[in-house]
Amino acid sequence: MKSLLEKVVIKANESENQELRVQIERRDTTQEEESPYIGIDIKDPIVEIENLTLKYSDDPALIDISLKIPKNHVTALIGPSGCGKSTLLRCLNRLNDLIDGVTITGTVKISGVDIYDPELDVTELRKRIGMVFQKSNPFPKSIYENAAYGPRIAGIKKRSILDEIVEKSLKSAALWDEVKDRLNESAFSLSGGQQQRLCIARAIAVEPEVLLMDEPCSALDPIATSKIEELMHTLKKNYTITIVTHNMQQASRVSDYTAFLYLGKLVEYDKTEKIFLNPTRKQTEDYITGRFG
Repeated sequence: MKSLLEKVVIKANESENQELRVQIERRDTTQEEESPYIGIDIKDPIVEIENLTLKYSDDPALIDISLKIPKNHVTALIGPSGCGKSTLLRCLNRLNDLIDGVTITGTVKISGVDIYDPELDVTELRKRIGMVFQKSNPFPKSIYENAAYGPRIAGIKKRSILDEIVEKSLKSAALWDEVKDRLNESAFSLSGGQQQRLCIARAIAVEPEVLLMDEPCSALDPIATSKIEELMHTLKKNYTITIVTHNMQQASRVSDYTAFLYLGKLVEYDKTEKIFLNPTRKQTEDYITGRFG
């Protein structure tokens, strides 16, 4: 039996002895509630996700996700804990491949290339898709060697070229002025916010197409968080950024587009302003306004 929404409109007609006329309007809402609302048409996406389903053994973590991510913008993934945000993010650089018992169906294309093609070199993919994790994870090396790590792995050995890359990446991460006189010191000597910016510098040193950020500010104080958010606005000129965040205020501040996920499903995807000021799905509104989550 179809799910029906009955709207009862009662009209009082004073000229006819206050006779009540009842009009019942019925419409099928099953499809509306189950299918995601996508309010934007991305003409030239850099990331295309189609019918993506991921299961841990027999437990689905993502269910039939389809969305397109535009180039040189910030896209936020929001939703309550366990909704699949980080799992979806990790699908974009195939980090979920490292987990036993995972099965993935559907397609994920980046710049038109199917990243789940068996012939694809995953190491080369991860050079194109940078990742910044929730907890800053600098290597037990100097500040310089952290920033130079990716280029060294890529085969760059000449010191003058490495110097240029390190300076450029640290400047791009808004860290150069703070560390230029201490590049040979341990990365662990930096503050938490500086360590996270160093991780960003390390990620962009190889000039990836896409930068993934999994709650990059969750362990930082407000001042350090503000610097990371300002950095995102600058970085999107050269990179496509996808961020997972539990902080609704942060999502509204830094992102251009927002996708709301719940229980492994995409509920709504639209421009951030639309999502936060006038969402189409009531479930989205309930989450944004704090009624659950």
